[in-house]
Amino acid sequence: MKTIDPKLVTFPEVQRLLQGDVAPRPIALVSTLSPEGIPNLSPFSFFNVFGANPPIVAFSPSRKGRDATLKDTYNNLMATGECVIHSVSYEMVQQISLASSEFEPEVDEFIKAGFTRIESVMVKPFAVKESAFRMECNLLKMESFGEGGAAANIAICEVILFHVAEDIFRDGLIIPDKIDLVARMSGDFYSRASGDAVFEVEKPVGKRCIGFDNLPKFMLDSHSYSGNELGAFANSTGVPDVSENKQILLAITSKELSGFENDASAFNRYLRRGEIEKVVKLLFKNDEMMSLPTIQKIKNFEKSAKLALNLNRLDLAWALALEAGKL
Repeated sequence: MKTIDPKLVTFPEVQRLLQGDVAPRPIALVSTLSPEGIPNLSPFSFFNVFGANPPIVAFSPSRKGRDATLKDTYNNLMATGECVIHSVSYEMVQQISLASSEFEPEVDEFIKAGFTRIESVMVKPFAVKESAFRMECNLLKMESFGEGGAAANIAICEVILFHVAEDIFRDGLIIPDKIDLVARMSGDFYSRASGDAVFEVEKPVGKRCIGFDNLPKFMLDSHSYSGNELGAFANSTGVPDVSENKQILLAITSKELSGFENDASAFNRYLRRGEIEKVVKLLFKNDEMMSLPTIQKIKNFEKSAKLALNLNRLDLAWALALEAGKL
């Protein structure tokens, strides 16, 4: 592993390291207004949320790397103490990139980037109509660290009013595929937070998880499971009992499955296709599968347990993993 002392390399090298590793980063499209009433619009990817009571967000209008001068957003915020922060969806990404150009202070980025300017309710800076989520904010504090190129300025803001498009909600949650956010990576790279890029991991909130140390030893000793997969098992509140597992497996093996071929050669095909119930039925109902050497049967059960995990069928994954442990 390469070890790098940030004091011994240039700040552009440090910047590239940070942007490559601390990623993907949400993008704040920040609207401010100069004391003379000139609108400014600029994206910042050093941005996040830090509290909900009160709602606190922060972003970094850092000094320019080239000449260490302060950005228009910084100057406007320090003068007026107000901004509007917008989320950035995929359908806006090219316009966002355009808004990041270093225009002169008197240039209106709303016009340059082709965004629709609308009035805000509680602050003076204008809002971007095209954004599905925007926050009207007051600046609480600006923290500065250094005066050289790319030195950080951290704008800590309180959200005083939210505006959220109704069609991005489902059951009170903002749905990733609906808002279709983009985030910054390193260089010219972005990421899109929707579709196959989005997955769910159940949070261990309000429950006492068993942890790695309480997983069965045969699972910890197995070479089949990754640390990530063992983590999914360890997120459970307990190891399921025998009767539970028996019911889960019986429900599948007794079921009529459309297109099921009771042929051992179909096992790997079912695995590839993610047809977990057909996989399970083969394991218990096919004579050839059942008569395989013990080591091979263990591997087949473990492969099946891994597939069940990938399909978010934790109960079935446990049943299969514990069957492997009996062999």
